[in-house]
Amino acid sequence: MLTMDNRNPSPFKIALIYFSATGNTKKIADTIESGLENQNISVTKIDITSYESRKKQLSLSQYDAVIFGFPIYSLRAPRVCRQWLEQLDGNGKKCSVFFTFGGFGKDPAHYYMKELLEKRCFTPVSTAEFLGVHTFNRCGWQAAEGRPNQADFDAAKEYTQKTLRRFTGEDPNVISTFDKPMYSSEQLDMAEKFRFQLITQLPSRETRSCSMCMLCEKLCPTNAMDAEKGISDPAFCIACFRCMANCPDGVLHTNDISDTWDNKLKMHTTTKEEINQMESKIYL
Repeated sequence: MLTMDNRNPSPFKIALIYFSATGNTKKIADTIESGLENQNISVTKIDITSYESRKKQLSLSQYDAVIFGFPIYSLRAPRVCRQWLEQLDGNGKKCSVFFTFGGFGKDPAHYYMKELLEKRCFTPVSTAEFLGVHTFNRCGWQAAEGRPNQADFDAAKEYTQKTLRRFTGEDPNVISTFDKPMYSSEQLDMAEKFRFQLITQLPSRETRSCSMCMLCEKLCPTNAMDAEKGISDPAFCIACFRCMANCPDGVLHTNDISDTWDNKLKMHTTTKEEINQMESKIYL
């Protein structure tokens, strides 16, 4: 049942909370929102990508369930998202989480996110992963081009329906246990530094002409971008490239890493074609 009282119906309320630097996660969140609203579910979509949005106090008491959406950076949800989650109190509330990723290194994310959510007293009932164009394609890679595509959106619709059944109790099960990854959380902390071995020049403007709209500084998830100087602070930048994705003048750039693309494929024993043929998955 999706109402509390047939005489005075109250819609089932879901908070849909997501972090989306370059738009992949938002596209999936939009699809989920549409699917829930088609079922007469009350959806509150909350974008926590900006620095200021994560500073606001958030109470989940008014919601019946929560869906979280994060990209995968270095095999897990971004550190800023994990730190934000550590401030929440799930109070036993059912939740689900979906990830977007560019074709490499996604499996540990489910295990460690489930562990974190349970630590914060949430009850995870499902997870999912959806392909999205790799962030580093902006610097020369060619991973998961054109994703998410219609097949990914269809998978998101299926994920929405199956998760909703678990939220409402029609399906009483919760998510299965994930196998413990081969990498410890401490090892993954070290792996986070790898992206900065590739991105040796963080997003910057240099001498390129700029209209000084200040959008890059306003949108930066970590307050790392200085629009006046046109450079990112290496102490805070997470190489999410939100500034590059949203720059109306297209003047921000990093170093070109196209020469690392073939080595990346060899390291993962895969090909561009195999990545592009990967399917989104739902875990129940």
